[in-house]
Amino acid sequence: MPDATTPPVVIENAYIVPVAGEEIPSGHIVIEGDRITAVGPGPAPSAPEGAERVDGAGCLATPGLVNTHHHLYQWASQGVTPDGTLFEWLVASYRLWARMDAEVVGGAATAGLAWLARSGCTTSTDHHYVFPKGRGDLFEAEIEAARQVGLRFHPCRGSMDRGRSGGGLPPDEVVEEADEILRATEEAVRKYHDPSFGSMLRIAVAPCSPFSVTGDLMVRSAELARSLGVRLHTHVAETADEDEHCREQFGMLPVEYLDRLGWLGPDVWLAHCVHLTDKDVRRFADTGTGTAHCPSSNGRLGAGIARVSDLLRAGAPVGLGVDGAASSEMTPLAGEIRMAMLMQRARYGPRALTARQALEMATLGGARCLGREGEIGSLEPGKLADVALWRLGGYYDGVDDPVVAFAYGQTPPLARLLVGGRTVVADGELRTVSDQAAAEAGARAHRRLLASDHF
Repeated sequence: MPDATTPPVVIENAYIVPVAGEEIPSGHIVIEGDRITAVGPGPAPSAPEGAERVDGAGCLATPGLVNTHHHLYQWASQGVTPDGTLFEWLVASYRLWARMDAEVVGGAATAGLAWLARSGCTTSTDHHYVFPKGRGDLFEAEIEAARQVGLRFHPCRGSMDRGRSGGGLPPDEVVEEADEILRATEEAVRKYHDPSFGSMLRIAVAPCSPFSVTGDLMVRSAELARSLGVRLHTHVAETADEDEHCREQFGMLPVEYLDRLGWLGPDVWLAHCVHLTDKDVRRFADTGTGTAHCPSSNGRLGAGIARVSDLLRAGAPVGLGVDGAASSEMTPLAGEIRMAMLMQRARYGPRALTARQALEMATLGGARCLGREGEIGSLEPGKLADVALWRLGGYYDGVDDPVVAFAYGQTPPLARLLVGGRTVVADGELRTVSDQAAAEAGARAHRRLLASDHF
């Protein structure tokens, strides 16, 4: 977190996309401490004493990107069942995940968060829902990784209490008892959650999915989260298989089931939401329920194309997510801007989602899902200094519109990434942990998970 030693920063001559407000073809951003203090056209009229001046000529300045759904531990299990459906992939993966420990989680999270930072991400969630007994503090391991990498972090204490013997999908060996889950979840919130403005760490409550969690745990988790003042997250409506499962088990579709359990509202954001009815779309908009759209993962698993264009038109919050590294191998968050745009157009036509709409989903839309639109997601005075500066010279000069150049093709190089005014990436390289160290941590986690002699 930035402190009194963090020098002020002045970015000048950049093409600025504040997301909230008019674009500035050549302008400045002034950062003092962890806040943006000025954004405007032309050179900065004045600069704080001792400020670092960054020449943004040929660069595009955007808010830092917000990742609204991830499973960082899955960095250690990439490549599993590369051609399977979601349920096939999960069945193959559960027993592998049951072997992980805190060392695996820490290494996987370090690599995953470093990869996100390199693709312009300043805030990331994580949904961790597998907690093998006697393997150390897995939740603390990923929190420590985020502290080292330097990203704003929203880990979700996930859970599963409905194993195969209870009609669920996961094997019984990877589920927990409901009372144990609720105790551990409350402890995590009380220990780590920081609700203050500028917080680097907030916790959400996140039972895994309708096919791995009992209705009782869903209801009690919502009650717990609301009593503690934290947000709720889960997976829903990801595949046609899930629709069939919910019809058989509950006599209704997934979103109807969540609605019955009290799981729609402005304090809820839901991952995937691929298979929504018109009624579902209206309910999301009416209740302020957010969606974490993960287009690459949905494509990788053959799940379908989410109706995010319809959700946006209805006024529902929509953010972007990369999903787990094992269902969306090596996916950069910035790349999801392009993927979201192309998939909506493939389904609905070339006007379904513009480059600017996709960028807004990746920034302010994600901030809305996390309840932080007053702090992050746009470049405005008073907001946190989470800023991405992208280099658009060279080959990118062939496109006149900088936002089109950024969104339509390969993601341009990252010149600078600031999180609360602190430099996390400069000239495409991490400045908090080394790229080599982060990559090696992920590789060690993968080897450790696949080995058997240490368990």
